[in-house]
Amino acid sequence: MKCACGSGKNFEQCCKPFLAGEVHPETADKLMRSRYTAYTLGDIDYLEKTLAPESRHDFDPKATEQWSKSSEWKGLNILSTQNGATADQDGIVEFVATFVQQGQTLQHHEVSTFRKDDRGHWMFVDGKIPGRQTIIREEPKVGRNDPCPCGSGKKFKKCCG
Repeated sequence: MKCACGSGKNFEQCCKPFLAGEVHPETADKLMRSRYTAYTLGDIDYLEKTLAPESRHDFDPKATEQWSKSSEWKGLNILSTQNGATADQDGIVEFVATFVQQGQTLQHHEVSTFRKDDRGHWMFVDGKIPGRQTIIREEPKVGRNDPCPCGSGKKFKKCCG
């Protein structure tokens, strides 16, 4: 059986040894691929074990398992890697994972950061969605039915909104 990670190798020679804990991925790319395979198999324990300690505080095993099992995983496409080789201490992997959920084909595009722990094992640190930026408001958000901040006494929607 071909491995879900898209390497073209058989599962037995590709991600299975990583998921079974027999060996650790030698590169950030291989950890990314094995984590994708873990999603396809619903192996939530592996996903949690390969998280950097500082990234475990907001890991929700139940929600992750639900997403994993409610999705039909179609493929992983590694777009780019930066560092992450055996001699590196950190690395970045950009990927697109395609899946079907509730009959709709979706894509998860992410730029993931990895680093080695003190034992030399690759760990997932965090992932960011390209193009998304956090908006920081300098003033409080004004609702449609709030008084207009210009001081007219009208509702925001009837004045400056």
